[in-house]
Amino acid sequence: MDGGIWVCIDFQHRKPGKGNTVMNTKLKNVTDGRVLDRTFQVGFKLEDVRIERRPYQYLYEDPTGRIFMNQETFEQIPIANDLVIGVEYMKESDIVEVVTDTTDGTILYAEMPVKTNLRVTHSEPGVKGDTATNATKPATLETGVEVRVPLFINEGDLIQVDTRDGSYLSRVKE
Repeated sequence: MDGGIWVCIDFQHRKPGKGNTVMNTKLKNVTDGRVLDRTFQVGFKLEDVRIERRPYQYLYEDPTGRIFMNQETFEQIPIANDLVIGVEYMKESDIVEVVTDTTDGTILYAEMPVKTNLRVTHSEPGVKGDTATNATKPATLETGVEVRVPLFINEGDLIQVDTRDGSYLSRVKE
């Protein structure tokens, strides 16, 4: 649609009392991440694009981008950092889902799992008795990204992080 590839995030089928049935949709552009609300009338046709989702393992980073290995064929491919969703939370050997266009084999994007476990490498110690409110402090994770965590989290703790927005989810028992 409009010269780009879009993914439907949400839709609602509506039949108003008067007039034709309409479909309200929320679409996301695959290449730049823009989200668009669009309403379609009954009978409107869009061109289908066949995509393929495959698990790839992150190996290392080099000047061409990040190198991933196909879990089935062991083929290695580079993917640019801007095509990886949640790249700042990715560490070596993480499994990501790579989405490709089957017509020409181009890589549309790679997506980290929603939740990932990361170790805290630096955090200021929390003050005892300072938990009357939902107070948070900054903590640096093993990938170098900084997130806000509760005061009871210390250096060396393993925490679960949401890769979509970088929010702290929970502490992980080892």
